[in-house]
Amino acid sequence: MRSSTASALIYALIFAATGVSLPYAGLWFDGQGLSGSEISVILAAPMLARAFTGPLVAVWADSFQLRRTAISWLALIAAVAYGACALVDGFALWLVLWFVAATAAASLIPLSDALTLKLARRDGFVFSIPRGVGSVAFIVANVAMGVLLRSGDVDRIVLWVVLASVLLAAAALLAPAEPVQENDAVEAGPRLAGLGYLMSDRRFMIVVVAISLIQASHAFYYGFSSIIWRAGGISTRDVGLLWGFSVVVEVALMWGLEPWRRRLGVGPIPVLILGAGAAIIRWLALAMEPPLAWLWPLQALHALSFAAVYLAAIQLIERLAPADKATAAQMVYSSLSAGLLIGLATVVSGPLYDLYGPGGYLAMSGLAALGLGLVITVRRRVAVS
Repeated sequence: MRSSTASALIYALIFAATGVSLPYAGLWFDGQGLSGSEISVILAAPMLARAFTGPLVAVWADSFQLRRTAISWLALIAAVAYGACALVDGFALWLVLWFVAATAAASLIPLSDALTLKLARRDGFVFSIPRGVGSVAFIVANVAMGVLLRSGDVDRIVLWVVLASVLLAAAALLAPAEPVQENDAVEAGPRLAGLGYLMSDRRFMIVVVAISLIQASHAFYYGFSSIIWRAGGISTRDVGLLWGFSVVVEVALMWGLEPWRRRLGVGPIPVLILGAGAAIIRWLALAMEPPLAWLWPLQALHALSFAAVYLAAIQLIERLAPADKATAAQMVYSSLSAGLLIGLATVVSGPLYDLYGPGGYLAMSGLAALGLGLVITVRRRVAVS
């Protein structure tokens, strides 16, 4: 199997699972009788811990000789833990099992990014193409599950995610046998030292925190946009279409504008600045409860506030980190952007919604503005811009 095809298959299965777990996990727990507070604790716990679990998983992943091995094992662990959720009952058990499953699943993306970046550089394909396949899979999974749930059987959510994870565990083994290191696997001590090296690199960490703040500003949107839109009289069908449309424009950027940007030689720093600016505008506008007609162009900004920032981050972090620390670098970034900071923002989003409703978006624009400020501060120190 060609390396680009193998990468596309891996991303497709990762996001086939994420396209169901992200929007529908809360619905499944609600169907089990949990309160909103209990659901928020279960969903936020693995995010908050990712600052610690992410680097530990990175060190563990680098202990293997091949990059694909850790991806396969993590997918299998996620499948088992997700499946076990459907076999037990009670908040404490669900909290533990979801923590294991979500931690394993979240680690799949940075590990797959590190593998695909190396394969793209070696074999000459554009990273955004297989990654865009993942976004398409997210749309398909999201819409398909919405149709399946019309029968009211929420257990289909768990079944779907387990099946996608099992298929991913098998598909990962079809990826090229790309070594973690040029020689044999490195012992844990040097790997931990490499992790410490990255976290002591002030320039690297400022960039990571800046990007993570921009990505964390999406927390209120992920948690409460659907609720706000439904409360405003927007139909369930249109809510689903709004979510789908945001990912469609994300794919369009990855497959169209991103290769064009690279041909023109536009660096990641200007793209980060553009994405942060789009996030600020998007959240400020959503705080004003715009009508449905205005939501479509605001959802189109997802291509900049999320996708452009994500692609620029992957490129920038890869260049700032030494080659032998590529996996650890992506995992440190993931631990903050998809972990600690967005976890904290998710916890805060609940009280913000209770107190201010859509006004909670104003706090998210503040996070994006803070990230923009850090990017501007460090841009002259980043030689790759």
